[in-house]
Amino acid sequence: MNKTMFSILKVLEKQPDVIGSTEISRQLKQYGVDLTERTVRYHLKILDERGLTQVFGKEGRKITEKGMEELKHALVSEKVGFVISRIETLSYMTSFDMDKKEGDIILNVSFFQEKDLKEALKVMTPVFKSPFVMSDRLILAREGEQIGDIIVPEEKIGLGTICSVTINGIFLKSGIPLVSRFGGVLQTENSSASRFTALISYEGSSLDPLVIFIRSKMTDVMGAVKDHSGRILASFREIPVVCVDEAHKLAQTMAAIGIGGILLIGNPNQPLLEIPVGMDKAGMVIVGGLNPVAALEEAGIPTESHAMSTMFEYSKLKGFKDMIKEIK
Repeated sequence: MNKTMFSILKVLEKQPDVIGSTEISRQLKQYGVDLTERTVRYHLKILDERGLTQVFGKEGRKITEKGMEELKHALVSEKVGFVISRIETLSYMTSFDMDKKEGDIILNVSFFQEKDLKEALKVMTPVFKSPFVMSDRLILAREGEQIGDIIVPEEKIGLGTICSVTINGIFLKSGIPLVSRFGGVLQTENSSASRFTALISYEGSSLDPLVIFIRSKMTDVMGAVKDHSGRILASFREIPVVCVDEAHKLAQTMAAIGIGGILLIGNPNQPLLEIPVGMDKAGMVIVGGLNPVAALEEAGIPTESHAMSTMFEYSKLKGFKDMIKEIK
């Protein structure tokens, strides 16, 4: 597996349908790979022989399950810094208009078994009522349906929750550059943020830190929600000190339209929850968009999460209460 074949698999991974070498050649340029169609076909033949892609006549190729598995493990060196790069790209792509309450935001997409739907909704109800979610707006989809460009697998329910990187996009659109530094586990006491108990830098990670913490079962979201003391998913950002006042105003505006998530904004050039900040910076703590999913794992409901998974039109999301009524 070399960078070229890795990039071809990345292109195919994002396609719900079969595509040909012409389209693959065009999309490879996004990954810094410039190949002719003929060269692409040469590499595709190798991938076919390894069982990583499947041929559909003259229509083109599609990635196989084996190919998807290979992507998860191949070329770790290529993935270092992937998370911060994805954050920057999606922040720029966010087009949410707070006045009109429409435009593209970023979703995390998680899957769980369809048979667990009723129990999952019961578990998530208090979480969506708490201050430890980005918003109470979400989308649920059944097998075969799509959430953005993600297709829900057989016998699964797809859950789309607003990703905290959406805040990066909103701030960027308002002229405030926001730097994502860490994803972490945040201790809460008496419903207030106390300290971070674990941190992973976005800059050097090949996986989303919050997904890692969920898989490692390091959270206690239900404790934070029901007992007012627990451990939730959160992230640490930085903003320029000249933007602090504007950031407070923007946070209030967002909260007024149902997008929360900003727990704390620190003082200029001072540590926030014991985390030091850079020169002429102020810290910011934002709740993780995957806290409802962490609660499902805590309740023994297996999940599979994909952070920063897809762009989605905000106006198509529904409130959690309305979603429950529709399902009932």
